[in-house]
Amino acid sequence: MKLSTLALLLVPASLAAQNAPAGPPTDPITTSFRTRIAGFYRNLPQAFDSIPADKFGFKPTAAQQTVGYVAQHLATDNYFFCNLFGDKKAMRTPEETSTPDSVKATWPKAKLVAQLKESVAFCQDAFTQLNDARLPETISYSFGGGPTRTAPRAAMVLGHAIDLADHYSQIANYMRLNGLLPPTALPRPRP
Repeated sequence: MKLSTLALLLVPASLAAQNAPAGPPTDPITTSFRTRIAGFYRNLPQAFDSIPADKFGFKPTAAQQTVGYVAQHLATDNYFFCNLFGDKKAMRTPEETSTPDSVKATWPKAKLVAQLKESVAFCQDAFTQLNDARLPETISYSFGGGPTRTAPRAAMVLGHAIDLADHYSQIANYMRLNGLLPPTALPRPRP
């Protein structure tokens, strides 16, 4: 066999080997959480960015939360869950931690959206501490000074994912009620 013929046979085989999947990820459970949550980290700030400032006081009924309330609540929840991912802890200002939620909900859009984005950035960093071996570790936490509870760390990661999904659904409905398309309903760019 000629050398040129052999090269023609080996080049495609070596290229195929380079493009073959490397196998399952090292931490498949953590990777699955990270991948699913990444969409919410992108879509939630984008949703709040696209809502006009004069709609941050909107709520569909008197019993529901305003857009501004949901924004501040998400930031607070992000810090709660992501502080439990490992040793990294968020540094928040006294204004953020001591102001009542009902007052924070009325802060200007720019401030609320900035705080939401900061909480997302913190969570992305906190996620780097996680791997599958750390998910079953027992952690302690409390809600608003209540009794201390324990749970596996995985419960906090799952809780975070569910919380993000819940509030994305909520804000997407608020957007539609105001004639706005949520990020996941926007036309996708064609390749």
